[in-house]
Amino acid sequence: MRIAIVSDIHGNWTALQAVVADLRTVAPDVVLHGGDLADGGSSPIEVVDCVRDLGWAGVLGNTDEMLVRPEALEEFASQSKAPPGLWDAIREIAAATRAALGNERLKWIAQLPLAVTLPEVALVHAQPGDCWRAPAADTSDEELERIYGPLGAPVVAYGHTHLPSIRRMRGTPGVLVNAGSVGLPYDGDRRASYLLLDNGEPSVQRVEYDAERELRRLEACGLPGAAWTAKVLKASAPTMP
Repeated sequence: MRIAIVSDIHGNWTALQAVVADLRTVAPDVVLHGGDLADGGSSPIEVVDCVRDLGWAGVLGNTDEMLVRPEALEEFASQSKAPPGLWDAIREIAAATRAALGNERLKWIAQLPLAVTLPEVALVHAQPGDCWRAPAADTSDEELERIYGPLGAPVVAYGHTHLPSIRRMRGTPGVLVNAGSVGLPYDGDRRASYLLLDNGEPSVQRVEYDAERELRRLEACGLPGAAWTAKVLKASAPTMP
């Protein structure tokens, strides 16, 4: 059984097209998505429609929840120490993305579950029951087992941090994998990232794509926050607006 997990596309249509082409060659039995589909990128409509048309099952990400339940952003922002200007920028981007997607697509996003569990792997966006917060990289194995063990899967995959990783543990899960980000990697490598699970063995796949083309799409899309997204894409690292 070969399972691919594609996460954190963030409206990057050019990167998604490249990953879809790569998946046609890899030919996994199942493709799942890890959420954060549309917000912040040049092409929210194209990305959502593509994922729907391909029939990929998947989970709700925090920016997906922000689009369909704006109060979720306010709940998180109220507990954050980040500067208010950051949240003002995110609100503006979310409002524009919400308007672009329209009610029918938003209804589809709203029905996404917080977890998908197969015999081989369980998938969440950040952690079970919470698509906004993922454990820090230095979290102990014991704490990770407490957080992810109740999913009952030998392998647990997540996204959210945009930092791909594979961590092997002695308990349950035996392997905890971050699929990284298709659209906005934060690890200094601009290439799109996704997870391939081949008979239980995980590997992070990197896919080259025309990032300059996506930067031109961002410049032309007219959506608020596009310049910020372009800055993040160029740096392949998180930046402030």
